[in-house]
Amino acid sequence: MKADIAAVLLATGALAAPSEKNPRAPAAACSSAVTLDASTNVWSKYKLHPNSFYREEVNKAVEGMTDASLKASAAKVADVGSFLWLDTIANIAKFDAAIADLPCENILGLVVYDLPGRDCAAKASNGELAYSEISKYKTEYIDPIVAKLKANPNSAFALIIEPDSLPNLVTNADLQTCKDSKSAYEEGVAYALKSLNLPNVVMYVDAGHGGWLGWDANLKPGAEELAKVYKNAGSPKQVRGFATNIAGWNAWDLSPGEFSSASDAKYNSCQNERTYVEKFGAALKTAGFPNHAIVDTGRNAVTGLREEWGNWCNVDGAGFGVRPTGSTGFELADAFVWGKPGGESDGTSDTGATRYDSFCGKPDAFKPSPEAGEWNQAYFEMLLKNAKPAF
Repeated sequence: MKADIAAVLLATGALAAPSEKNPRAPAAACSSAVTLDASTNVWSKYKLHPNSFYREEVNKAVEGMTDASLKASAAKVADVGSFLWLDTIANIAKFDAAIADLPCENILGLVVYDLPGRDCAAKASNGELAYSEISKYKTEYIDPIVAKLKANPNSAFALIIEPDSLPNLVTNADLQTCKDSKSAYEEGVAYALKSLNLPNVVMYVDAGHGGWLGWDANLKPGAEELAKVYKNAGSPKQVRGFATNIAGWNAWDLSPGEFSSASDAKYNSCQNERTYVEKFGAALKTAGFPNHAIVDTGRNAVTGLREEWGNWCNVDGAGFGVRPTGSTGFELADAFVWGKPGGESDGTSDTGATRYDSFCGKPDAFKPSPEAGEWNQAYFEMLLKNAKPAF
């Protein structure tokens, strides 16, 4: 981390998290309807909410520890804001508990993630809907989320829209699974953006990361893909920009970048996420898409762990990164957030499992690991021990 960014974060308190030994009591929503101005950085006013689901996961993890010092540090993680993943139709029900303790000064982060044919280039996180079930996606997934958001007009929400979906259409278009899913992805994301365009909501469309759409040859087509879907949705005004490094490992401003010495580095000028936000943001602006970003720093504290940039599964040796903050030191970056709840698996290492993906069996992947989304106690403790800054 560069000294200037560290200074900003120290000054704003982003390098520390408050500790609460007791569960949060129910909190009151705002006294009147919330209106978010998506032409501004809402993170300058709102704090990412430590949602009750992740809080409960962390509290259970603490109960399973015997080291007193580690337990004390782990308890502080429960107080860190993170996004709640509504990754199945059934998991929409998590919304109700998450909203119960949301105070007016906090914003609840939600990940919309259930497209038909989801994650067409990976097996570990394949979804519940077939690529042909676009109608079900609209009526049984998006519409119920819309109803819940409308029922809570006095609360603020930040949404990450469909991780990995549109980037896959840019770089994995040759895969039959992605060819099959293309129309559902574009129609589904457009429907989500249009339907979720509510005054108390701000949206960020997922754009992979610098090691994905940051390649020189991908910047323009990537930006044009996002812009096409955005315009097909009617250019909803509550779309603020894009999300990057979600569930990822890339450093924010490491220079030179982690893979700058690789033989193909000359083809990718986005060797860290700051550069990616700048360059992809410029391409988005040209394409007619809002170009501010949120960046996931939840697990990116340690670099030099991956054999290749594309290795995405349960990276061994990782650590919790900078805590969520709206002070990033860079105008185009609205906030650092925890998008992926640290401790939840990226995918199983069981080679006999139906959803086993070879990336979860690579030498740089932590083993053993359970199915995607399931809790991995050992991995959580590793993230905690390697956290920068420490808890």
